[in-house]
Amino acid sequence: MKDNEGQHNQSVNRSIWLVIFYFPSDTAAACYTGTGMYYRGKVSQSESGRRCVGWDLDTRKRLMGSDVYSGRHNYCRNLEYKRRPWCYVMKGVEQVQEYCDIPRCGVPVETGPLDDLPTEPTVPDTASSLTESTCGQRTRKQMKIVGGTVAAVESHPWMAAIFWRSRQSKENVFRCGGSLISPCWVLSAAHCFPDSSQTKACSLFVTLGKSAINETDDTKEQTFQVEEVIVHAEFENSEGNFNNDIALLKLKAVDGRCAVESSSVRTVCLPPARQALGAGSSCEIAGYGRQNEGLWYNSQYLREATVNILAHDVCSDKAYYGNLITENMFCAGRPDWSQDACKGDSGGPMVCEVDNRMFLFGIVSWGEGCSRALRPGVYTAVTNYNKWIEEKTGLSSVASGSMYPQK
Repeated sequence: MKDNEGQHNQSVNRSIWLVIFYFPSDTAAACYTGTGMYYRGKVSQSESGRRCVGWDLDTRKRLMGSDVYSGRHNYCRNLEYKRRPWCYVMKGVEQVQEYCDIPRCGVPVETGPLDDLPTEPTVPDTASSLTESTCGQRTRKQMKIVGGTVAAVESHPWMAAIFWRSRQSKENVFRCGGSLISPCWVLSAAHCFPDSSQTKACSLFVTLGKSAINETDDTKEQTFQVEEVIVHAEFENSEGNFNNDIALLKLKAVDGRCAVESSSVRTVCLPPARQALGAGSSCEIAGYGRQNEGLWYNSQYLREATVNILAHDVCSDKAYYGNLITENMFCAGRPDWSQDACKGDSGGPMVCEVDNRMFLFGIVSWGEGCSRALRPGVYTAVTNYNKWIEEKTGLSSVASGSMYPQK
């Protein structure tokens, strides 16, 4: 979560850097899949035709895994969860990032349920109904600090922190945010799991009720292993815009149950299909992302900000994002561009209040920089995916938006 700060020339999604230790090596690859996280080809030219600058040893050690021992090179890679492989190039005396001239492989990434895993929630219907009746309700607690607003998790009790456990280092690395929509299901962004066929659910876990990434409060937190990762089958970034940027994580039940309702853990409501809020509507975003675009580290604390929805024709205007904006997205920002989502907020919730209840209208997806003028945050339009959510989870009542006030 970010308040106003300096800018620099790069287009980013809202994820954080993730250290990956092992990659399959296909040095002859002529195209990339997903977002190119596993691309190991030898293209070394950007889309503008500039020659890539060689990666330094420190970067290779921290972020390139199997590339560490391959010697100095300047091949295109995707190291920071960007949209596709990129590299550094020289523009005059300045070193900048540019995407590479590499096609996306024609075969789409297929995703679906893992073998032999049930798709129905393991929590009894009575528990699910009880949680649904109290979805979107919360206790407002927050503390003002210099440079932004730190939020107590009770203000966003549906907030999920998704972690990845490295088998090599045994470290737990924060990956993305998410939203608890039922006791056993978390909704997040597809780009958090860019090469979904190689994302192992057993390496992920989710903590609910977490106020700070670097602190543990056993009185509030509930932690679950992930049983299944379902990325939308039509998620793609061929246009560099993360279309259909939505994913579901099924939590692994403990003693037959998943999340238990408390003041710090509660589900968020889903609005009905195609339900829209008007331009100018005020909504909230929350996450553990960077406070400043120029920082390399995330905020340790859960933060929140208020943004306003922009009209679709405004966001798709060529002065903003042009034809990168599809019907599956919408934009939101502040009139003074002072608050925005930033790296590390990916997958997190955008919630809007309707009749004293919070509804999940958006998922933090992408944007150019953080809090830049004419570059608002872009969010996945959740109400375009009610049917998909129902098909994958079996949660017909939740997916129908049954708690939304009827006119």
